[in-house]
Amino acid sequence: MRRVPGFAALRVLVVGLAASVAVAGAVGAAVLYANDNAGGGADGRGKTRHGVTTGAADDGRTAARPDPALPTGSPVLAEAEVRATPPELMAITTSAVPEAALSRLAGLKRVRKVAAEDGGTIRIAGNPLQLLAVDPASFRSWTPQPVAEHPEVWSALSRGELVADAETVRRLGMNLGAQYQIDGGPRLRLAASAALGLPAVDGLINAELGRRFGFSPGVVVLIHGESPDARAVKRVLGAKTHILTVPGKTAKTGAKNAGGKAGGKAGGKNGSASTSKSTGGGEKAGRGLVGRPASYLELYRRSAGVCPGLSWTVLAAIGQVESGHGRNNGPSSAGALGPMQFMPATWKAYGVDGDGDGKADIWSAYDAVPSAAKYLCANGAAQGGEKLRKAVWFYNHSWDYVNKVLGLAEAYARAYR
Repeated sequence: MRRVPGFAALRVLVVGLAASVAVAGAVGAAVLYANDNAGGGADGRGKTRHGVTTGAADDGRTAARPDPALPTGSPVLAEAEVRATPPELMAITTSAVPEAALSRLAGLKRVRKVAAEDGGTIRIAGNPLQLLAVDPASFRSWTPQPVAEHPEVWSALSRGELVADAETVRRLGMNLGAQYQIDGGPRLRLAASAALGLPAVDGLINAELGRRFGFSPGVVVLIHGESPDARAVKRVLGAKTHILTVPGKTAKTGAKNAGGKAGGKAGGKNGSASTSKSTGGGEKAGRGLVGRPASYLELYRRSAGVCPGLSWTVLAAIGQVESGHGRNNGPSSAGALGPMQFMPATWKAYGVDGDGDGKADIWSAYDAVPSAAKYLCANGAAQGGEKLRKAVWFYNHSWDYVNKVLGLAEAYARAYR
């Protein structure tokens, strides 16, 4: 690992510029994602979901232990909508840009907003990666819309993991989910890959990690507007500033994950996928079935009422296996989304408005859990016995999955009598 003062190793930056611009213009996959529980299981082992093999099969022998966080874990609401405003220009300077200069930039004609980010270089097996070190919350709107909307990109950055540009991953043959040894530094997990649309930028880390790596503060300036004047920007920032034009509006494509295109073949359950918020057609908007209980425990209990005869413990077990009760909402390698890991086509048929806010949102636990109850009920779960086993099998076409879910359900029943 070495520090690049001012993020101004411009020769290195410009060498990769043509390839970066080409990829950003074509967009390609908006997001690739290494899911810790790819395949729909919070244990991190792959399974077959609706006919799609997503990894090594779980042998079904994992100890059935209820998640102790269940009684107090608060259900997760859907991600807030983000309006992406990607930059038209990116300026690379030799030293931190002072606030006064940023204010002058913001006052230029046709400039709508500006931001300064930290930048630097790390090396992995001798290969330099030019990175931005950002605050996930404030930087999110600077990326193309599909990237801005993708929750795992931002949670990965918050966890201190690497999000790499799609072209960098391809060029270096990197593997999502792998741990990479930084030359002279710690190991860093590659959690996601995205078409960032930023020329000569190989990826993102969070600002805290950038400080630990000795990145140069405030040396990359992003400028959003309506055809802002690059010469005026250079007059404000100085003659040594390197101005890069960011390729035109990106991202008409949806997200893609480590298992292939979201919306690929999905066996018995679904069709196409998208990471945008989905509204199901199975219930009229505005009909709240369960409200907004304060804990997952209460949410599972209320949701079981959607399917009289179904135990809440089955829903709790599925919620634990699929997402760890909303901690890891995907998409999975098969394209499943949200805390109960629905495929979008299935959601369209079975998604309900659980909390009465007027929409059935695949990312909201308040909607997803009662929707899971509805789907299980449609497949005979309320009748118990073999019908229940078959209903859980319809949820994920793996008998090992069925055994694990029902084993957890029994453990929940013992723990919460």
